Amino acid sequence: MAKPRTIFVCQQCGAQQTRWMGKCPDCGTWDSLVEQVEATPGGRGSIRESGSAGARPIRLRDVPIGGFQRLPVYTEELSRVLGGGLVPGSVVLIGGDPGVGKSTILGQVAAHFAAKVGTALYVSAEESAQQIKLRAERLGMDADDLYVYSETSLDTILQQIRELRPGMVIVDSIQTVYLEELSSAAGSVSQVREGALRLMQLAKELGIPIFLVGHVTKEGAIAGPRVLEHIVDVVLYLEGDRFHQYRLLRGVKNRFGSTNEVGVFEMAGDGMREVPNPSQVFLAERSVGSPGSTVAVMMEGTRPLLVEVQALTSTTGSAQPRRTTNGFDLNRLLMLTAVLTKRVGLPLFNQDLYVNIVGGLRIGEPAADLAVAVAIASSYRNQRIESDLVLVGEVGLSGELRSVSQLDRRLAEAAKLGFTRAVVPATAPAGALSGLSQMPARSLAEVVDLLARKQ
Repeated sequence: MAKPRTIFVCQQCGAQQTRWMGKCPDCGTWDSLVEQVEATPGGRGSIRESGSAGARPIRLRDVPIGGFQRLPVYTEELSRVLGGGLVPGSVVLIGGDPGVGKSTILGQVAAHFAAKVGTALYVSAEESAQQIKLRAERLGMDADDLYVYSETSLDTILQQIRELRPGMVIVDSIQTVYLEELSSAAGSVSQVREGALRLMQLAKELGIPIFLVGHVTKEGAIAGPRVLEHIVDVVLYLEGDRFHQYRLLRGVKNRFGSTNEVGVFEMAGDGMREVPNPSQVFLAERSVGSPGSTVAVMMEGTRPLLVEVQALTSTTGSAQPRRTTNGFDLNRLLMLTAVLTKRVGLPLFNQDLYVNIVGGLRIGEPAADLAVAVAIASSYRNQRIESDLVLVGEVGLSGELRSVSQLDRRLAEAAKLGFTRAVVPATAPAGALSGLSQMPARSLAEVVDLLARKQ
């Protein structure tokens, strides 16, 4: 047998080098190369041989799709983010900050699956079976076909999955399980990559969906090599402040559906509860009648969401006034500030600006430009915005208003929640909505002047 070779693996990008270097030549990270013994060539043989050895290329039109059916999952919110349900044989990676609720929601998913569909196996490398039992009692999880298993050896976990043949598996977490044939520690690049590959191959072989929990770095990205996100089929992020009750589940990769969907949950004493009408929740504590408060209509995938935009201006003596955002792109705020100064005539050069998107949402589309800009103007002039008004539109560098997509669906959602007027770009096609009147405008300056005259 050939003697194992010593290699150096970058813990940031996963590149392999034959000797130690102070700086990884692939990603440029300093002091990231870690020495380890290369795995023997036969390490993955049994897994690869388990596939269809006699498989041949097949015409796409001849591929059978009969019998394919998505599996139901806990809550409609999670089902929407997954693309309509859980695909058999898929691997789903869920990441999030510590304490945000990853284990809680996956425990509820396992209990729901065991009660409605079939056997579910919850594997924890971080908690004992007794700890999982205590959490299950607190969350009211009592399914006969829910199995728990506390183990860190991935070889043993794979063996138990083959023997039990569950309908779904949850591994919490991928960074804490390890393969004995690799000399590196659990959580290293090689362990995480090889472990994800073994679980992915087993999922395809047995046709069972597998959930993986992933730790995140201080930057908010999933820890481990970037190839981990390429191996799995679906990557979800559970976002939210651990000191607040609302959580957002976003899809950043989905081979079986859209990545634009978002699920809204509320953390309660008995676990995660879905929020069927998030717009009403985000506007529940709206400060009606206060200057600097407007309502924007966003599209999260196929769902329109109404959110409150808050802005505050404060005179400062500093040569460099502050520009602070929460849930809104800072570069976008700087652009809107320049447009307000140049095209509208607001002297914001001596004003500190603070913009906040209520509810913990992060706005990425430009449809909220008009609401943010009007909120800043409202705060600067100390003028309130009517409570029955929503603002939708993208602002260009010339101060013009540009149309946005799916305007009819946005306005229909606003009308459903009791709003009666909407400021929209003049270039947008006019739509007939009962109970909601549209106020078309061509420029941001026109909107600011129009709202000022209504005071």
